[in-house]
Amino acid sequence: MKQFINSRDSLVTEAIDGLLRTAAGRLARLDGYPHIKVVVRTDWDRSRVALVSGGGSGHEPSHAGFVGRGMLTAAVCGEVFASPSVDAVLAGILAVTGKPGCLLIVKNYTGDRLNFGLAAERARAQGIRVGMVVVDDDVALPDLPQARGVAGTLFVHKIVGALAEQGADLDTLVAEAQRVIARVSSIGMSLDTCTIPGAPKENRIPPGKAELGLGIHGEAGIEQVDFVNARDAMDKVIDRLAPRLSAGPHVALLNNLGSTTPLEMGVLTEELVRSRIGGQIRWLVGPAPMMTSLDMRGFSVSLFPATREDEAALCAPVAPHAWPGCMPVSEIPVVALPDGLTPIQPIPSRHDATRALIERCCRVLIQAEGELNQLDARSGDGDTGSTLAAAARALTGALDRLPLADQTQLYRAIGQELSQTMGGSSGVLLAIFFAAAGDASASGANPIEALKVGLDRVQRVGGAGPGDRTMIDALAPALNALHQGLPAAAAAARAGADATARIGRARAGRASYLAEGSMLGFNDPGAEAVARLFAELAVADTAAAPGA
Repeated sequence: MKQFINSRDSLVTEAIDGLLRTAAGRLARLDGYPHIKVVVRTDWDRSRVALVSGGGSGHEPSHAGFVGRGMLTAAVCGEVFASPSVDAVLAGILAVTGKPGCLLIVKNYTGDRLNFGLAAERARAQGIRVGMVVVDDDVALPDLPQARGVAGTLFVHKIVGALAEQGADLDTLVAEAQRVIARVSSIGMSLDTCTIPGAPKENRIPPGKAELGLGIHGEAGIEQVDFVNARDAMDKVIDRLAPRLSAGPHVALLNNLGSTTPLEMGVLTEELVRSRIGGQIRWLVGPAPMMTSLDMRGFSVSLFPATREDEAALCAPVAPHAWPGCMPVSEIPVVALPDGLTPIQPIPSRHDATRALIERCCRVLIQAEGELNQLDARSGDGDTGSTLAAAARALTGALDRLPLADQTQLYRAIGQELSQTMGGSSGVLLAIFFAAAGDASASGANPIEALKVGLDRVQRVGGAGPGDRTMIDALAPALNALHQGLPAAAAAARAGADATARIGRARAGRASYLAEGSMLGFNDPGAEAVARLFAELAVADTAAAPGA
């Protein structure tokens, strides 16, 4: 798999330097590259207890991204998924620790425990006060004697960091850290494994499956489950966390494990809040990448029953930009539409033939969704089929409230429905098409002439015409031939759609940005949709003809 790296050997040091370039001077690194990779605060005066954490790299922004006022004093970075050395940890302790002492916050992995633990012993031998806590928040493997430390570590960093900034002593910080660790629970889910730089990708999660409870180093989870959708995925995660949920309000931390898109994380946030435990979630940290697993396509949820004092600590301002903040969960505010934009609902009326016609058209678009998306992927963003199918489903659902017996008002109602439910430029143009057809029908135009007026309005507003490789290449000849009957219109639409495969350069729409010749051999998806619609209407018309 291609990655934006130079070499595996220099990956971590170059990434740390990239972080420091944009830290506005508030962070620095110890002079020990490449074996000692320690990021420290530059505004630290050793008058308070220092907080040191770290571990293998690949979890960015953890841990170096959380060094700064209100959180960590130093982060000790190892190679990708490898614990830092004892010398590196000791260097970090010595660089930031004064008389008040130092607290090491360690995730529960053998390498981290051993290296941080031995470094602590060596520091104590030099007369330095060092405390150490081990985070074990992962609940995926309940029978494991040593639970893993995962994203719940961030609760420790933030709450203890706020107390350290206020001047709390080492014993207090150790006790508070242990209290938080005992109460936080986390679990993750992913659709894919992560890609370790310089190593072949492990493809153990088959299509249609998700892995529940996998570790942040790509370790296998408790089980592979069927993947249905975001709601089902969140429900499975909540099922594992719910038994550990105590009474009262909680803070949830929704963590992006690496390559889940912000759009998906927004959906997962909504599902978390709407879940069966959503009523207990009073505050939310994220959604954001906080403790990632390289490019893992997954998420994790951590829950913590916070006190009022914990909430204050979690909401306290900090310097690190990687901390997304702790925000209260609230109802969705809704503001009324401005005057004139509230949809005017038409008076519904029944007409069985018209209803059947619309249902046939919608069914064609829904069935063609996948094939139209494949065509659009050649020239656009691969969503034409989904856009048209979504509009068709919405229109089907609106049939009971449409004025099916009033052709003029039906055109206008369809235009209004499409303007509200169909995304992209296609929705706007089709809304204009039907609105103009409605106006023409109101002025006495017959159905064919009304549709031609709609097409003319679309061409004037959208700027496209025949030969520009759009749906107009099929729609214009179809409407021109419609007076000869639906079979003639269908033949004209098919010829127009097929002709778009010979047009090497689009002059309208997103496809116009592509290089000339790149679309040869493939029909325009919009024109193909029009051709399929007229083909279905012609078949239905023939079947309904006398003697058929």
